[in-house]
This record gives sequence, structure tokens and C-alpha cells, in this order.
Amino acid sequence: MKIGVNSVLFGAFDMDTAFKWTKVCGYDAIEISAIGGMSEHLVLDSHWRKCCTAIKKLIKEYDLPVQAMEQPSQDPKIMKLAFQAAAEIGCPVVNCGPGGKMGDEATFQQSVDSLGKLADLAAKYGVTLCAKAHVGAAIWNTPTTLKLLEAVNHPNFGLDMDPSHIYRANENPVDAIAAVISRIKHVHIRDCKGRQQGPGEPCNQANGRGDIDLLGYIRVLRKYNYDGPIDLEVIGTKGKGYELPACVAIAAETKGHLTACLQAVGER
Repeated sequence: MKIGVNSVLFGAFDMDTAFKWTKVCGYDAIEISAIGGMSEHLVLDSHWRKCCTAIKKLIKEYDLPVQAMEQPSQDPKIMKLAFQAAAEIGCPVVNCGPGGKMGDEATFQQSVDSLGKLADLAAKYGVTLCAKAHVGAAIWNTPTTLKLLEAVNHPNFGLDMDPSHIYRANENPVDAIAAVISRIKHVHIRDCKGRQQGPGEPCNQANGRGDIDLLGYIRVLRKYNYDGPIDLEVIGTKGKGYELPACVAIAAETKGHLTACLQAVGER
């Protein structure tokens, strides 16, 4: 398992800052944020190739591969740019949002149809598209995830497993893994306090600060021989005005927790 940081943690700062401090904190890799409004790291517009040139330079400078990209929209035009950019920088996984509304069967089917077509598009560029259960969306818990995975049984589509959303769907993330392990291609990891809809304050999303049994979660991933990427995804630092030292502290604290968990399960 390679551990990284989604650059959205450093959304108020430039890409060089995100790469530099992810490397300083000792991570294996980085996930590039293409989340409009939360970062300006990979901007998917007519200048995306210029962004990719800068990213490739940073990959080499910091010896830090890009193991995933997060781009929440399912707009085919935006996703095509995301897949092109991923292929350009050697990024194997593109994570997007599940779409739709919780409890709305019509929008669930729309999500299924959309993700199936996007998986076909991902295949053309040799990358894997992932989506995750997201509280408030059409796919929000394990049962709806299983329905999605059954409907979109595509070699270029997989599950982005996020324990914080499963926890806030009133499930135990440790118990939820077994049902979906064969389709997990990426893990977004973070902690949270309580089962409210949002993940809470950015500082409390650092692993070990909240209520989720993340050691148990990683132990089960190890049990089933998961060997894919794990990326810390902390949102809200830009909007909350977090200064750089606070963002670095979140990354460093989580790195220590993740390393201890991996050592405890015999992964490192």
C-alpha cells in the first residue's frame, strides 16, 4: 500500500508547496486535486497541458509520483480532459463523485449510466475511474455501493473506499470492507468526529483525531491483500483560512498514524 496526500489539503497554496511538504512529511506519493474552488492545482481547461508540464517537473524534482487525481464532476467534457491529463502525467486513477441524490432511484440510475459511459472513456486512455459512497448522494452506503458495482462491472471502473462516509452512513467501515474488497481500487482516508453529514473541521480529519477505527480498517485491507493507493483527503482548509503550518501538521500527524497502523499489521 502506497500512502499519499490529496493536494486539496494545500488548496490555498501552489502545487510546488503541496509537493514539497508532502515529500517532507515522508509520503510515498501524491494525489492531484482538480477540484475547482478548493484548489488551483490541476485546472482542467484549455491550458491543462501547461499544468501537466509543471506537474511532471515536480514529480521528478521531488521524486513523488502522482498515484491518483480527484475531479468531482461527471461532465463528459471535463472528464475527458481529466483522463487525458492523467495519461500525460502517468496517473493511474481518477476519482470522481457518485452524483445523484440520496434515496432517489431516478438519479441513482442516471449515476449508473453516466459512470458506465465514463468507464468506457477511461479505458481509451488506459486509466481507472473510481467513485465512492458519499453521504447525500445516490450512492451513499454499502447497499447502494453494491448496486452500483453490480451495474457497472467494467475493468476500468472501481470503488474509491472512504471510511468517513461509510461511518457517517451509520455503518462500521471495518465491517463494510469485506463486501466490496474485490472492487476497491483506491482509498480516500480521513477521520471524523460524530456521524453528521460533513466531515467536520479539517484538523479533526487528521487520522487519529476522530471516532473511526482506522487501525482496524487498515488491518482488514491488509487481510485481503489490498495493495493499491491510500490518500489522505482533508477538505476545507482553504475556506477556513488554515495557514501552511496547520496544513503541514495535519499531513505529518496523519503520516505518523498511518505508518504506525501499517507497521502494526505487518505492512511495513
